[in-house]
Amino acid sequence: MDPVRLAFSWLTVLPVRGPDAVDRDDARRAIGIVPLVGLALGGAAALVVWSCAAADLPPLLAGLLGVGILALLTRGMHLDGLADTADGLGSYGPAERALAIMKSGSTGPFGAATLVLILGVQAVAMGELVSRGDALAIVVAAVVSRCAVVIVCRRSVPAATGSGFGSLVAASQSPAVVTLWVLVALAAGLLAVPGVPLQGVAAVAAALAAVTLLARHCVRRFGGLVGDVLGASIELTTAVVLVLCLVG
Repeated sequence: MDPVRLAFSWLTVLPVRGPDAVDRDDARRAIGIVPLVGLALGGAAALVVWSCAAADLPPLLAGLLGVGILALLTRGMHLDGLADTADGLGSYGPAERALAIMKSGSTGPFGAATLVLILGVQAVAMGELVSRGDALAIVVAAVVSRCAVVIVCRRSVPAATGSGFGSLVAASQSPAVVTLWVLVALAAGLLAVPGVPLQGVAAVAAALAAVTLLARHCVRRFGGLVGDVLGASIELTTAVVLVLCLVG
């Protein structure tokens, strides 16, 4: 159970204590089951949004509360990673300067704008999906976004110099594990859009392609993987899946 406890202690506020010492092997196993964390988080968010809709609250308010519960349950870590990644990419400086900006602890204009956009998109999409009777799409988006983490940590992705968490998880996932979770993500897509299973699969495929391109660009700009990119990958993937499930 150590990998499960470690994954939940890393990525949620749940009172779960992980191992006292963590090495790369522990990190590899924990990242390999991160989609299970997404299942729990997605279920919680879907329940909140569905409850708000059942109470006749406006869809946008329900979606905002769904986004809020995800931020609360994850300590806002992924949002911080999204903002830092946007600021680093927006600096247009060399890797050293971009990494310094990301480590500064402050949020710049690129990060703030990206947070507003992505959170707004997620909130509107969650509220609208539930108003259409499709709360399951929220769960699918949360699971697929954590499958994206496994993809980003695949063997061919090196860590950036001086990256703490990135050094621990970069290049940790074997092709077999990555392939397994890609197939799980695509299978989950079959459930995302009632009556139109292929649309859900297409939404998942597009989201995973987008996050792969994002990771490749970040590795090129930053000289390797940093932990903030994982948070950005989760938030981007969630938004893409939710939006594409609404098309049509």
